Amino acid sequence: MSREVLLEDLGRMPYRQAWDYQEQLLERLQRYKLAGEGQQLPPEPAGYFLFVEHPHVYTLGKSGDRHNLLIPPEKMEQEQIEFYHTNRGGDITYHGPGQIVGYPILDLDALGTGIKKYIHLLEETIIRVTGEYGLAASRLERATGVWLHTGPGERPEKICAIGVRVSRGVTMHGFAFNVATDLRYFDYINPCGFTDKGVTSLAKETGEETGMEEVKGKVIKAFSEVFEVHVRDKE
Repeated sequence: MSREVLLEDLGRMPYRQAWDYQEQLLERLQRYKLAGEGQQLPPEPAGYFLFVEHPHVYTLGKSGDRHNLLIPPEKMEQEQIEFYHTNRGGDITYHGPGQIVGYPILDLDALGTGIKKYIHLLEETIIRVTGEYGLAASRLERATGVWLHTGPGERPEKICAIGVRVSRGVTMHGFAFNVATDLRYFDYINPCGFTDKGVTSLAKETGEETGMEEVKGKVIKAFSEVFEVHVRDKE
């Protein structure tokens, strides 16, 4: 396989539809890997990178605690919020308008990396992007994702959640980067299972409304550099 990644922006799409599409791409890469064992095949990309923005939805990781969903069913119906118990890692999080969701479907073997390093590189991608807006984001021990306000005496706030699944060396799911997200939707959950940490957004931290397309461009640039891949639009 090459180190080329195909980019596709799905626009606004319901969570279930995007999940099904990820599964299709994951299975395609898996079939290619299986068919290619011990023989030469035409080049296949190292993976795909999907951008998407979801309508209001809460998603719970496969080992997450349903009790971290604090909103009653009737309120969810009133607010038109969906809920899915997913097959990714991590606990509960929110997706909605103003949030950039990135789903890299990548062959980790083709990239020569493992799951721990993969998550580290995803975090590094978003850390570089936030740095371009003057924000000193970082990792937090025993708490996957990208965080702000992690100094002594401060209350850490997550700006980007990460939850992935790896099957036969191929990834799916990914990250949720709060750009101009309505943060009140996080009040209805214990984000990622934490009760002592907060959530923030690029708009809240900078005091400015930054265009989603601008941020996506910076994400792809950082992703390409961090993962050492060439990203091009899917035809």
